[in-house]
Amino acid sequence: MIDQHLAAEALTRARAGGADFAELFAEDTLTTTLRLHQGEVKDAGGGNLFGAGLRLLYGTRVVYAYTNDVTPAGLRDLADAVASARGGAGEPDRAGAGGLDFRRLDARPLYVAREHPLHTAKRDKLALMRRAHGAAAGVGDVKTVDVNYLDRVQRVLVANSEGLWAEDERVWTRLTVTAIAQDGPRRETGFDGPGAGQGLEFFETVPPESVGAEAARVANAMLRAGYAPAGRLPVVIGNGFGGVIFHEACGHILETTAVEKNASVFAGKLGEKIAHESVTAIDDGTLPGSWGMVTVDDEGMRGERTVLIENGVLKSFLADRVGELKTGHRRTGSGRRQNYTYAPASRMRSTFIDRGGETPEGLIRSVGDGIYARRMGGGSVTPGTGDYNFAVQEAYMIRGGEIAEPLKGASLVGNGAQDLKNIVGVAGDLALGQGMCGSVSGSIPTDVGQPHILVSEITVGGRA
Repeated sequence: MIDQHLAAEALTRARAGGADFAELFAEDTLTTTLRLHQGEVKDAGGGNLFGAGLRLLYGTRVVYAYTNDVTPAGLRDLADAVASARGGAGEPDRAGAGGLDFRRLDARPLYVAREHPLHTAKRDKLALMRRAHGAAAGVGDVKTVDVNYLDRVQRVLVANSEGLWAEDERVWTRLTVTAIAQDGPRRETGFDGPGAGQGLEFFETVPPESVGAEAARVANAMLRAGYAPAGRLPVVIGNGFGGVIFHEACGHILETTAVEKNASVFAGKLGEKIAHESVTAIDDGTLPGSWGMVTVDDEGMRGERTVLIENGVLKSFLADRVGELKTGHRRTGSGRRQNYTYAPASRMRSTFIDRGGETPEGLIRSVGDGIYARRMGGGSVTPGTGDYNFAVQEAYMIRGGEIAEPLKGASLVGNGAQDLKNIVGVAGDLALGQGMCGSVSGSIPTDVGQPHILVSEITVGGRA
């Protein structure tokens, strides 16, 4: 991509203005997208993103610039531009071009794709999509089916003025199905969208038929549902994508991106009890083949398993290089970015509430009367405070400790920091769900997850 001599020249030119640290990030990314609507190909696209960015640190101040011209002349111009941002002359420092002695980071890939997307024909990818379509179309009252496929291969290089040289290849594959069930004027939507940091071998363990069938099941289950009641109720939240509430309402305020701005309610609470003792929460970049896997992060640091909360006690924040400088919290291999046009920031990887000792059935029996939020949908969160409002895609009444009639129009409204204290039961059926997380460094693939959990009391939005 870029040889070491050219990288060294760019880094030393960039530091001519007196920067304490310089970092080069380069990438070559290939993406394929396909869409089937009612079994017919509607879109087939893709692209190649190629470029590099240079970041300088003057203490904790950041200067960042990028280019899609990675020729020697293009990188020299980029280096001179970032150096001149602080009044430098744009000339190499005394080390001179090639003065860096790079040390290659020995980071063994956590997972290597067996059926690489770049070696698989589009017709084979379409065949997988048609299998998913066939499992959803016409099932019950399903009238409309959309199937989307994505694969992305990102090759990256991180080199810095400390002599680091790290390279990585990241592979992501995902299949999503949206099914719409209709009976007269009634219409309900079901969705399923698993993905992984794997090649197409992912569909050996998650068959496309299972994705289509799940989307159809949810759409049919909700088609004749009544409206959810409103009020303060005990709620059992399902596993997998149910973890989106913790991710959005708590995870983001555990990133030093928030802490360094005094925009986190958890700032200054390290070592304090912030959750019920049944709650242990982890952010893990080392799960082989996971959607949020990080062999090395976008600052060239190995990924790690970071315990955020242990038995209710706050143990760690998620920190990138700048976050460590500004807050004193150690780096956790969490520096991530969408692509070379963004500087890195502290970001989540695979974030989940860990396994507990209960069973889903036991949690539901313990409720008496309440709500079972089996599948969560999208929502919104107020940055800094953790106040949230999330739709429930699939919900049911719990009556006498038993799952009863389906409900539509349910939402969960609350505050992440407060509701951590109201989680009073955690089951052992941990599962992860996949999504794209947006923040200051762009949109990145992350896992959310949890086992079934019981929240003793939460505001349910519905019909009073």
